[in-house]
Amino acid sequence: MLEDASASLFGQYLTISRLLAGQLDFHSAIRAVAKEINLIIPNDHMDVCIITPGSTYHTAYESGFETAWGKMSAALIANSPLRDLLMGEVDEMLTADASTDPTFNFSGAFSRPIFEHGLRSRLHVALKVQGETIGALSCSRLQPDFYTPADVAKARSIADLLAPYFFALRAADQAKRSAIVEAEARAREEGLRLGALRLTEALEAERQRIGMDLHDQTLADLTRFAKRLERLSLMTTITGETLEPLFRSLQHSMQDLRQIIEEARPSVLQLFGLADAIENHLGRSVRDSGLAIKHQLVDETDGATERLGHSVRVALFRIAQEAINNAIRHSQGDRISVRLAVSSGKLLLEIRDTGIGIGEVDQRSNGVRQQVVL
Repeated sequence: MLEDASASLFGQYLTISRLLAGQLDFHSAIRAVAKEINLIIPNDHMDVCIITPGSTYHTAYESGFETAWGKMSAALIANSPLRDLLMGEVDEMLTADASTDPTFNFSGAFSRPIFEHGLRSRLHVALKVQGETIGALSCSRLQPDFYTPADVAKARSIADLLAPYFFALRAADQAKRSAIVEAEARAREEGLRLGALRLTEALEAERQRIGMDLHDQTLADLTRFAKRLERLSLMTTITGETLEPLFRSLQHSMQDLRQIIEEARPSVLQLFGLADAIENHLGRSVRDSGLAIKHQLVDETDGATERLGHSVRVALFRIAQEAINNAIRHSQGDRISVRLAVSSGKLLLEIRDTGIGIGEVDQRSNGVRQQVVL
């Protein structure tokens, strides 16, 4: 009779080993063997807690019903009712009534599920691999004084079966987490590299643009200004009339330089949007020119321009700047109007002036219209 019972128990252990095979995570492994373990050690609640390698935390995986222990992604070992076992100070714990046992109810212990679910009779054995405690197997009954040392011996045999498999699952889980962390780090590094590359390219393009503006505009003006000063130094008499063109040239150079600096930082565009930035540039440019030019901006987009990407808005702002500057410098007109509109799903930027135009065709048109359609 005793031999039959031992053979039956051995068969159950083999079944547990077979059920573990192919399980790829802790939850599925616990569910796979829970019924068979319950046949060997009757329980109302069973859980396996696994220590996170190199840390002071552990995670519980439950069977039977869910408690607050299983809902925590990680818990401090120091606050666990099983801290003595998880810290390696003991290899087993057995109590007739966990609700009154001070071993499970010390200051700071997270023992709430014991009272909420009436987990009174409890047994716990360490999961060990090569002498290292990696977690614990726990079984609980609602009735007190249920488990015996014989049940603890059975739990030890089950733990010996579970420990190597759970050790492998823990190692696989850590490897997966490390791979994810490494992949995220590489992605961030690559993102930063690409972002730095795009920023470098943008800065280089802006540097070249500013350099060309300074070369073609301000530097040329200053060169002419220097030549005039050179000729002036050779004159015997200097009057206000001879100095006046120099003052005017210097003022133009300063104005152009201010404009280049402002164009390098379109702060109004960043703060208030495309329409306000164009209107601000139009008003300031007309005011700085000293010419009697009437001007206006009409925005018919109903805020559609602010839904454009930043680079598109900057490009449109630059186009509007150049068109307005050309109209003020070269058109000789007395009116400039800018219109933003949406037509057939496309954005229209239109700059009109009443100037002389370019060539015979434009002269007959009594002005120039510059359009950009997106």
